[in-house]
Amino acid sequence: MTNKKTQHKPQTRRAPKAFKLDDSSVRLEGEFAQEPLSSEAVVSEEDESALALPQNNIAPEPKPAVSRWSKIIAIGGGGLLSLAIGLAVDSLIRDLFARYDWLGWTAVGLTVLAFLGLIGLFIKEWRSLSRLEQIDHIRDDLQTAADNDSDKEARAALQKLMALYADRPETAHGRTLLIGHTQEIIDGRDLVKLAERDLLAPLDARARLIVMESAKRVSVITALSPRALVDILIVLYENLRIVRRVSRLYGARPGTLGFWRLARDVAAHLAVTGGMAAGDSLVEQFIGQGLAAKLSARLGEGLVNGFLTARIGVAAIQTCRPAPFIATKGPSLSELMSEITKSAPDEVADQD
Repeated sequence: MTNKKTQHKPQTRRAPKAFKLDDSSVRLEGEFAQEPLSSEAVVSEEDESALALPQNNIAPEPKPAVSRWSKIIAIGGGGLLSLAIGLAVDSLIRDLFARYDWLGWTAVGLTVLAFLGLIGLFIKEWRSLSRLEQIDHIRDDLQTAADNDSDKEARAALQKLMALYADRPETAHGRTLLIGHTQEIIDGRDLVKLAERDLLAPLDARARLIVMESAKRVSVITALSPRALVDILIVLYENLRIVRRVSRLYGARPGTLGFWRLARDVAAHLAVTGGMAAGDSLVEQFIGQGLAAKLSARLGEGLVNGFLTARIGVAAIQTCRPAPFIATKGPSLSELMSEITKSAPDEVADQD
């Protein structure tokens, strides 16, 4: 019996060669039906994972340095302004006393009245900021209770939620139903869902109507407006109005500082969810549905402004609502878009 030796062809190693990943001669491993040519480069999954930068090697972004000089300037400037106002008021009161005593005493009374008003305004702003923080805490507590399915945490958070709406007569029926649910043996996540259905559903419906009305108004007015500056002012006014109305609806009662803090939160929510980039997808939907060919340029601009206003309204609802959306997904932009698209052209035609 003869032994046959199998002969193997010696493997030739290809010389190193530079290439780009988007080159047509570069293919991933597994894309070849046969052996690759000598002019083609092969990139395996192991090579890609080796080239990837580990997560722990990514350099953190440096935090902005807090300047102490700006604080010193603010304190010094604020102190000088306060002294200037005080001296001006003192000089005015002295001059009025020099003329007539009753004028001086009138000025003193008005000064005391203005000072009391300033104290009241400070207390109001402080209470509005505290109420916003309370709403944020309630939303976080309800989210934690739903995630942990803890009935104890859910009951504690729902007590705070019912206390938030204790002075709202339109929520009395929902609070009564919710009190009955909390006395039964129900899982924590189900309690949060029942609170959404019985207590927050009427408020959600009103918030959706507020956003829809503002979006339609922006669509129609900007479509008919001949000036771009008027469009900008209308959109800005309606967006700020949406934030204020939705926040009052959900019990925020924001003052001046509280309102701007709430507007900042809404803008941050839009930035996180990519809301400001929604205009591109909206235009793509116009083109994909064949609506761009049917609508005039001005009407198309009005619809885009209305859709962006609706996006801000949805962000305001998700920011101001004192409970997360667990049972439902909340108002979706696609629903609002379809309604605006159906109604806006008819309203513009009626105005014409």
